[in-house]
Amino acid sequence: MMNMLETINEFINSLIQYLGASGPILGCILIVVESMLPVLPLCVFITLNCMTFGYILGFIMSWIFTCLGCFISFRICDSKLKGWFDRQVRNKESINKMMKTIENCKVSSLALIVAVPFTPAFLVNIAAGLSDMDTKKFMTGICIGKFFMVYFWAFIGTNLVQSLTNPIILIKVGIMLLIAYIFSKIVSKKFNL
Repeated sequence: MMNMLETINEFINSLIQYLGASGPILGCILIVVESMLPVLPLCVFITLNCMTFGYILGFIMSWIFTCLGCFISFRICDSKLKGWFDRQVRNKESINKMMKTIENCKVSSLALIVAVPFTPAFLVNIAAGLSDMDTKKFMTGICIGKFFMVYFWAFIGTNLVQSLTNPIILIKVGIMLLIAYIFSKIVSKKFNL
């Protein structure tokens, strides 16, 4: 198992050297696209950015671009698909009830959902865009939640071998999720969202 992890780590390092500066730029563009098309491995792009630009700059770039991708996806669904969805699908009682639940989702709940590393962001973006969720509320939840999610993938990606052998890292992730929830509650209360 450790040999396989070391091989993956060596592959990532050689890929960074091969692609040079264009690799992370491509990674940032792919992070935006990943918010709309979930087939791309977000964790790999975040790891590449952190390993190339350093942990802090790579983290900030990855966080900004994943939030940007979520915003673009949300706006496309809100402006281009919502009208059709409301006319064709939303008139069904079960769908309408689900959309009302999404619209009434608190910022703290949205941030917590998005902070979980394996939550499919594209589904959250689509559901929020098709509902009547306020853009400010959506972006507040996304920015808070994605901060912790990107940190998680950056930490795991840059410390792959260590993270699988050290259970304290899992405790740190749990603490990060709790902090995300508390912070989103504070922001939600302050901005009356």
